[in-house]
Amino acid sequence: MTAMQCDAIWLFDSQCVLCSQGVQYTLRHEKAASIRFVAIQSDEGHALARYHDVDPGDPATFLFIEGGVALDKSDAMIALARHLKGPAQIARLFAFIPKSLRDRAYGLIARNRYKLFGQVECCIVPRADQRHRFVL
Repeated sequence: MTAMQCDAIWLFDSQCVLCSQGVQYTLRHEKAASIRFVAIQSDEGHALARYHDVDPGDPATFLFIEGGVALDKSDAMIALARHLKGPAQIARLFAFIPKSLRDRAYGLIARNRYKLFGQVECCIVPRADQRHRFVL
């Protein structure tokens, strides 16, 4: 990890507009600057993805790694929401829905994310004071 220690790592698809918008939303609504953002397209992102059995060339999920435990799909969303304030807190309520249903809904969106939201080369440009938290 970099010199800055973070509580969590978010492995995200930097080419996915939805994912990148989620990162930008997180930066605006974090309770504390506790998340490190790693693009799956980076060397470190490829290694993390492979280690956690995610295909870096065709990711069907993002990973949220906290305390050495990697969560994916809807579990990752719920874990991420614990780090946020504001409207995103509602995602924590999804924990009461059976995981199989949550993950089915997540998978539907994940498989169609480029069609629904778009794809670009890279749509994250962190501010200078945030760059140390990113691996792009």
